[in-house]
Amino acid sequence: MISSKVQDILNIQINKEFYSAYLYLAMSAYFEEIGLNGFANWTKVQAKEEVDHGIILFDYIIARDGVVKLEQINSPDRDFKGVLQVFEKILEHEKFVTDSINCVASMSEDECDLATRHFINWYISEQVEEEANTRDVITKLKMFGDDKASLYHLDQDLAKRTYVPHSYKI
Repeated sequence: MISSKVQDILNIQINKEFYSAYLYLAMSAYFEEIGLNGFANWTKVQAKEEVDHGIILFDYIIARDGVVKLEQINSPDRDFKGVLQVFEKILEHEKFVTDSINCVASMSEDECDLATRHFINWYISEQVEEEANTRDVITKLKMFGDDKASLYHLDQDLAKRTYVPHSYKI
């Protein structure tokens, strides 16, 4: 059985993961609107991964005989001002999620819930990867500056990203 404190923080994390999917879908729509289909693909794949992350948490709570409590998902901000600014928002958001995951790890330790502490390591590793991938795109965007040809090539590169379902064997 999972403690009520750990269950509550995991339910909050589910909401954050599904909000992240909404945020990435809003960004994908923005990129489609400005004709950057590769960037749209990258953020759409990211949205699908965030849904996977929420479902994995959902399944984990149930596997631990807990209660899933789904809350309302807020609408994401759609006030985007360029590709670099969007990716800076992505990095800021991923850092927020990393902090949240670290709080889950800390709470599970405080509650002596070693199963959840072990489980959440997958998310910690995932966040390191997500932040690194975002920083890589930001670095390229800053290096390219206003060079449209380089932006075009990066867009073509990001179009190659494919969705691979995330899973966690409980």
